[in-house]
Parts: sequence; C-alpha cells; structure tokens
Amino acid sequence: MLVGPANSGKTTTYKVLQKALTTIVRTDPSMEEKPVETFVLNPKSITLPQLYGSYDMISQEFTDGILGSIFRNCAYKDADTARRWMIFDGPVDAEWIENMNTVLDDNKKLCLMNGEII
Repeated sequence: MLVGPANSGKTTTYKVLQKALTTIVRTDPSMEEKPVETFVLNPKSITLPQLYGSYDMISQEFTDGILGSIFRNCAYKDADTARRWMIFDGPVDAEWIENMNTVLDDNKKLCLMNGEII
C-alpha cells in the first residue's frame, strides 16, 4: 500500500517498480521473474454496486462489478505468466475499504455476493 499526500510520487513509485521487474524478465531470465500487468481504477469515481456488483431485485440476477471482473481476469487468465497488480488509485475512503475487507477473506480470495469465490 502506498499512502501519502498528492504529488508525493506514489504513482511513479509503483510504475518504476513495475518497469524494473518487467525489465528483469527481458534482461536476466535466470532470475525467474514475471512481467507485471497493472489494472488501475479509482474506487471513488464509481458507486459501490458498480465496484463490487449487485443483485437486481426484480430478476434476481447478479450483475458483476468492476472489481469482480478484474479479479477474475487476474486469477484465471494465464495465471503463471505474469504478475497482476490491481491498483486502487484514489483517496482511501472508510466505506469502500470496509467493504473491501468484507469481500476479501483471509486467504486473499474474493467472495462475491452471488457466492462465487475467486
């Protein structure tokens, strides 16, 4: 977790680390590193149902949220070929961070409201 005031270099820090790890893959394969892919979103720019998903009360169907879609992509798409970082680039808000603690279990698995565990 990178925390600090605006314009303190948080974004630059993770981008430099991402590029360094990815460069190691190309220059020294013996280190057995993996390239890094990032998925960046600002959780304050969307509603909580858009972030985590929601049930439609009429049809009783679950609509996947952005977090579930990204998490599923990171977990299942060629899992051993790259590191995948989900970056929540925005102010830390008690509401979405508490919901994040609720949907992530101790084993870093995402537990969606429809019962799916990723």
